[in-house]
Order: sequence, then structure tokens, then C-alpha cells
Amino acid sequence: MFLNPSKKREEAGFGAWCQRSYWLALVLMLSLMGASGCAREDDLLPGDPLLKGDDSSRPVADWRSVKDPHDTFSSDAKVETHSLLQEEMARESHPADGAGRAWLEVPQAEDGTRPVLFAGSSARFVIGFEAGPLGIAQGGAVFLQISPFWGWDMPQAVDASMPGYTVVSSEVEGLELGPYLADSLLLAIPMEGRGLLPGEQLRIEYGAGALGARVDEYAGGEARLWIAVDGDGDGTRKILKDSPSVDIRAQTPSRLQVTWPSTAAPGDVVRLSIAVLDVLGNAGVDVKMDLQFEGPPAGLELPAAVQLEEGDNGILSLNVKVTQEGTYQLRLRGQGDFQHVAGESNPLLVGESLPRLCWADLHGHSGLSDGTGTPEDYYRYARDVSALDVSALTDHDHWGMRFLDSSPDLWARIEKANRSFHEPDRFVTLLAYEWTSWLYGHRHILYFSDEGEVLSSVEPDFESPDLLWGALQGKPALTFAHHSAGGPVSTDWSFAPDPILEPVTEIVSVHGSSEAMDSPDRIYNPLPGNFVRDVLDHGYRLGFIGSGDSHDGHPGLTHIAAPDNTGGLAAIFCDALTRPAVLSALRKRATYATNGPRIWLRMQIDDVFMGGVLSADLIQTGPQALIYDVVGTGPVKSIELVRAGAVVGKIEGEGRQSLVGKVEIPRMQPGEYLYLRVVQEDGGAAWSSPVFAE
Repeated sequence: MFLNPSKKREEAGFGAWCQRSYWLALVLMLSLMGASGCAREDDLLPGDPLLKGDDSSRPVADWRSVKDPHDTFSSDAKVETHSLLQEEMARESHPADGAGRAWLEVPQAEDGTRPVLFAGSSARFVIGFEAGPLGIAQGGAVFLQISPFWGWDMPQAVDASMPGYTVVSSEVEGLELGPYLADSLLLAIPMEGRGLLPGEQLRIEYGAGALGARVDEYAGGEARLWIAVDGDGDGTRKILKDSPSVDIRAQTPSRLQVTWPSTAAPGDVVRLSIAVLDVLGNAGVDVKMDLQFEGPPAGLELPAAVQLEEGDNGILSLNVKVTQEGTYQLRLRGQGDFQHVAGESNPLLVGESLPRLCWADLHGHSGLSDGTGTPEDYYRYARDVSALDVSALTDHDHWGMRFLDSSPDLWARIEKANRSFHEPDRFVTLLAYEWTSWLYGHRHILYFSDEGEVLSSVEPDFESPDLLWGALQGKPALTFAHHSAGGPVSTDWSFAPDPILEPVTEIVSVHGSSEAMDSPDRIYNPLPGNFVRDVLDHGYRLGFIGSGDSHDGHPGLTHIAAPDNTGGLAAIFCDALTRPAVLSALRKRATYATNGPRIWLRMQIDDVFMGGVLSADLIQTGPQALIYDVVGTGPVKSIELVRAGAVVGKIEGEGRQSLVGKVEIPRMQPGEYLYLRVVQEDGGAAWSSPVFAE
């Protein structure tokens, strides 16, 4: 029978049933990530759990005055969200929940795998569903869950003239179907009149109207149309982990991503990476295209033009020999019909004895949690498009449609991808995940080996930072805090970071900057007194990194789809491109952060490099020399000196792209710190790790 979308819901308790059954979809919506990042407060619905956090009897205190940190949470802790997650973990499911099978009848793939659709296009989907061996009881339900991320049209059963219109039908006699939009995420299909017997089927047509249903704006594999089942009607549902999926392909060519290393010595051969992207930064634009260098500088051995062939998947790399010292940037442009497709490289500094700089994005998500694409897509983009040196996929421990902490198959897949893409001296991958605590703030766990455990933030043994660090003691692992000054939830800094396991902190990401209240592109929902600068004032020693928090499949280029947004990168001075060398550099705080662009930044005080400590015997009298070396991706607006909690000086950029110099500063006193903040005219920014005084 066909649906009757106007049928009145008169069954007693149906509203409460919906509310209990759909809470997980609600909190997923609250984590909504578009090109601009996570949902901000004005994106949330009135009464949503993430707007709350004061319902706990445990006190919430100013971290700076805490004596017993175990008596506090983050000042903006989302206690209700944590409680809901705990409640769901404790709830027992019926054997009929999550049973059955679903398949995609329309569209179909010619090769028998997954259908391929273009990003942002509209389509009609016909999903078949067959009840499992226990059937579905009267009062039970089947659910269609369309991703709340990246522009998919939500299913609705009311208006055939609008996108996402959905029709449900069945040939089963006596079965009444009245699809019901439980909220903006889920279409519930309750079994009325009778239930479904084993093997009986439904037909779900999503995008049945003239406008169809729009799909993901971002390219990636295995985009799911989730089907879930509440088999006994008690309000608890489970998803079918093999729900139907489609692959999303990039649109037409729009830009070039041109990347090479930041440093080299005369005579070195460096890798130049070129990728054709669509307007939203999606890769995989398979096109034949001639490319020409515009005004190539002397001092490089490279061809005048290069060609992309069909089958290259829009990806090309070539070796370039550098013969002379200097600073180089390259610009490439398509020819013929593709003259609008162009891109400019980051600066390459060529000189003797320059340190090796590795670029990393240590934080991002795939479709296994609340991102898009597969783990393989993620690492492929990081390596071939962003041309990162180091990459970590950090899907959530307990957030998304399926959870890593209860889905060994997902973690095994991440481990496999991590191993297969790891190539020392070319591309270092780190096994990682996001410890998604709504009580103490989000942290990232990085393993510098092929194996590691998911120590879940909702498990009592690992639910606080000190318990987490205790479990990681002696392992080749690191942690770092994310969006620590605000955003969806801030960091509880009453837990002093473990000096071995947490030597650095993420100062900027797609959420904005957690550096200080006066920071450019400051994080949303900021908590005064909870910024990284406040942490330094409290005596903590932390180096700085940036991270993307990419959810759209663009690790290393999180800002590319929306230039008005910030991104984040970690610049790491490494002796070698290996896991041990990266771990050593992070522990030495030999790092700096940018909000996306590959700005070159060196800073030292006397002979102490950024991240280092001036020993007591060096803290005497008289001025000290602060040495800086900055090359921007564009004109630099200013270099600011931040010392012991305040901006104490500024070097004007005056439109220059390169600034090198030495200034005298009053000698640093015990307990002080100093770092540089670089701001470009285009909004790009970089932060050196501090130099600390004993």
C-alpha cells in the first residue's frame, strides 16, 4: 500500500517513542559539519542537548583555581549529551533490531559495484528492503536515514513538488504504511495494521518527485543511504551496517592545487604535485589537459609544459631539480578550453643547511564517523592532492552512525589503510582517533606504530584525561587538545597535560583559533580564560600545531571549499620523514601552526629554537637576540611578539612577502614565554611555538 502522509498519528505514546528512538540522530545533527565546520550555536535547535550543560550536580569551576580536577568538567560541558550516550550504551536491543537486508534498485552500477553520481547532482533512489528472520512486529518500524552532512536533501513524505519527496510501498496485504518525518534527519516507517513477516519486503523511493534528491556536495566513496530497524517496537533501533551506498564523483575542472616542499638545498630534486580540482576542492577530475608554467624562474630545471592524460585521475607529479639558492613559487595554467584552471604553489626556499620542514594534518574525519568518503579516499587526498608529509585520520571513538569503540571492523579498516599508505621518506601515516569527550573536551590520540587501541571517552576506565594518559603510558603515542577555548565544547585545563604524552596543542582549526581572545579568526563560543595563552600563563609548556578537522574529504586543505573559513596545518621540523622522527620532533615542540597556508616561519632566542627552554644559567642580565625568518604565501601584514600573556611588539610587513631580521628584547625572566604571531594581508596566519624560560 502507498503511504498516506497526512494520516494523523493517534497512537498513544507515539511522540515519546519517536523522541526516545531518534535522540542519536538529533545529536548527530548537532555535530553538523559543512564547509564552514561544526555547527555553531545559532545552527542548533532550541532545547537541543548541546545547548545545555548545567544539568549536572557536579560543579563546573574555573580551571585555574581548581584543587581537585576530578570534581569538575569543562565549563561548557555537554553533560546531557554524555548522559544520552551512556543511556544508549546501556540499552539492550531486541534480536530483530537491525535485522534484514536492503539494496539499491535504482540507480544501478553497470559493473555491479556501486552507482556513481556527480557531487551536488540530483537523483532518484529506489531502495528495496526485506525483513529478517524474526520479521518486524506491529508497532515496529523501518527508518530511512539520509546523511545530515554536505547538502543531501532530507527525505520528506508531504510535498511531491519539493526535493527529497519519498514514497514507500509494499505488496503485503493488511500492512498500512504512514511514513513520518520524526525530525529533520529521519523518516520513520511504522508498521501499522500488521507487522512484516520474515522475507516480506518494502519499496522505498527517495527523490520520487520531479526535483529528485540532491546528493553529497563532496566527492568520496561509499556514501550511505542508511536503513535502520526497530524490530519489536520498543523505540530502540539498529542500523544495517551494509546499508546501500553510492560513490560521489567530482564535478568539472575549476582550479589547480600545486604543491612542493618548503625547503631544499641547491642540487636537490624535489617532487612537484599537481592536482585538478572542482569548485569545491574535490579531486578525481579525470580529464585530458595541457598545462603551462607561467614565467618559470631561473634556477629550476623543469619543462615548459606538462600534460594530464585521461586515466591520470587529475593527478600528476614530476621531479624538479633546483640549482640556485633563492625563494621560488610556480604558477600553472591550463590551455585551450581550460585557461580558467590555474594554481600557484607554496614558496620553496632553497639554501644550504636549511632544516627539513614536514607539513602535517593530524586531525580529520571520513564517512566512518561524521565525515565523507572512505579512509582510503582520505589518505589518497592527503598524499596526492594536499601533498602532505604526515597525515592522521581521526574518526570519533563514540560519535557518528557507527562507533569505532563498538565496531571492530571499522577500526580494522582504518588500521589497514594506515598500514597500506605508510611509506617512510615519502608519506607518513599515523593511526589515530578522536577521543570525543563531551565532559572534558575533545582530544586526539596518535599512535606511532601500526597498532593501537580505541580507548573510549565513554568507558569508565578512560573517561577523563588522567585515566587516558595512564592507559597510554609507555606507548609510542601522543595526545593533543582540540578547539580548546570554545566551539562545541572546550578543554578542561584543570588536568595538566602530561609532559611526555601531550607536548603540543592544536591552536587553530576549521573551528577558528584557540590562541587568545585577540587572535585573528577567534573560535566561536569562546570561553574567556580558557585560551591557550591562558594555559601558558598558568605555567604549562605546550608547542603549537594547527589541524584541519576536515569532514569534507580535504585533509590538508580544509579551507579550500570555503576561503572565508580557517583551516589548520602543523609544520614540523623533522630530521627525517619517519614515524620515530616525527614523534621526536613533536615531543621537542619543534613545531608551528598555520591556519591553512604553507607560511615559512623560523624563530629563536639566542641559540634556543622555538619550542625550546632557556636554561637557568642562560637567564642573566642584558638584552637577548630574537631572530626571525618569515616567508608568506602572500604579503605579510605584521609579525607580533607575544610575551608572558600580552602582545609586546609588532614588526610591520609593509607589503613584503619575506621578512628576515634580528631584534633585541629585554632578557626573559624565569617562567616567561615568547612566541611570534604572523598575519598576512589575506588573513593567513602562523604561530611559532613559544620559547620558554626556566
